[in-house]
Amino acid sequence: MKSNDKLALITGASAGLGAEFARAYAARGYDLALVARRADRLEALASELRGKFGADAFALPADLALFEAERGILEGVAARGRTIDVLVNNAGFSIPQSFAAVPWERQRDLLMTMVVSACGLAHAVIPKMIERGGGAIINVASLAGFAPGAAGHSLYPAAKSFAIKFSQALDAEYRAAGIRITALCPGFTHTEFALANGTQAIMDASPRLFFQMPEPVVEAAIRANDRGRVVVVVPGWHNKIAAGLLHYLPTPLVEAVIRAGSARYHLRD
Repeated sequence: MKSNDKLALITGASAGLGAEFARAYAARGYDLALVARRADRLEALASELRGKFGADAFALPADLALFEAERGILEGVAARGRTIDVLVNNAGFSIPQSFAAVPWERQRDLLMTMVVSACGLAHAVIPKMIERGGGAIINVASLAGFAPGAAGHSLYPAAKSFAIKFSQALDAEYRAAGIRITALCPGFTHTEFALANGTQAIMDASPRLFFQMPEPVVEAAIRANDRGRVVVVVPGWHNKIAAGLLHYLPTPLVEAVIRAGSARYHLRD
């Protein structure tokens, strides 16, 4: 194992897109700071990256739903004498029940994880990126960020829309400083996301044609970030068509279609 010059910090790294981002950056010669709640999975992934790529990969277990969770993460990076060259804000989850049917603490956890902590990490890393003359931030959004809200998953589209607008604002502010900002907007992807929110059986009944694997999603994100693209809809004709329809069709029609389609993913309260 050797220590490389550059470090990528990835949240939600214990599975799915986060773990694949870690592998992709390790293959590109980066060291990895891996953030998630499940320490055992992080340690297993860190061991894999050390063995396969010779990367200095280390686990930083943290619950991003906690107030100022980013502080402990940043202290863990600083304790190793490292600075963050790439930030991937990937951690997130959804809640398929109606808004008031779930305790506020759980809804608050979603906002803390997907909005507040993501902003806190970005706010912390940007000044040093400016000093070094460059860096990269990828905020994992979703096609849902282009869609109107519907019953169930009440905060999810809003949080993903925030990730898109936030990325656009950061790009406008820091592109000239050499910082590349990208909002990644995938459609359905094979991860543990649906298993975690209780909709796996519903997803399993959906056509496989509309799902993508994590590897091409991550590769598309990194290549687009390298080229300076701000909003990236993951390749695939179905995703391109969906994004176009969400943008160009009349709002009442889009709302009706989204509400009808999302009803099957709205679990009983």
